[in-house]
Amino acid sequence: MTAHIETAKITLDINGENRSLIVRPADTLLRVLREQAGLTGAKPGCENGDCGACTVLIDGAPFKSCIILAVEAVGHKVTTIEGLKGEPIQKAFAEKRGFQCGYCTPGFIMNCHGLVINHPDADDETIEEWLQSNICRCTGYEEIREAVKSVLFLSGTNDGDKERVGENDGFEGNKI
Repeated sequence: MTAHIETAKITLDINGENRSLIVRPADTLLRVLREQAGLTGAKPGCENGDCGACTVLIDGAPFKSCIILAVEAVGHKVTTIEGLKGEPIQKAFAEKRGFQCGYCTPGFIMNCHGLVINHPDADDETIEEWLQSNICRCTGYEEIREAVKSVLFLSGTNDGDKERVGENDGFEGNKI
């Protein structure tokens, strides 16, 4: 006798486009993005939330998509590396050579993009704290730090009245 696996049709807002997908309740957002939506920028690394290669933004905050169920993202805006279009952090990574083999780069870019959005006035301590959520085995992180700092410097900094993503956003998940 074969066990019946329940599925459900969900709609996810991915990169500004509503996508109808058939998922199992246990499907991670990472697997659904890669296998059903065809968005392979988020990478499977550790698949337990440690490495950050799978980082995406949910409502503007970075999350590790390998430990979030796809059904948890319903009603939220999911942004993958494919959804970034010429953002300053992408250019900065290229200019500062913030990558080597490239496997972890999409996750780092998404995490750093989230940092720039949520902490435009980030100091060195904040940058270090955010970079600790992603792992790279190839680089010494200095080029990544420089990429982030160059974007923070360009953005002007200090809009203290702006509410940060993640504060009162109603999303209870596995924030970085």
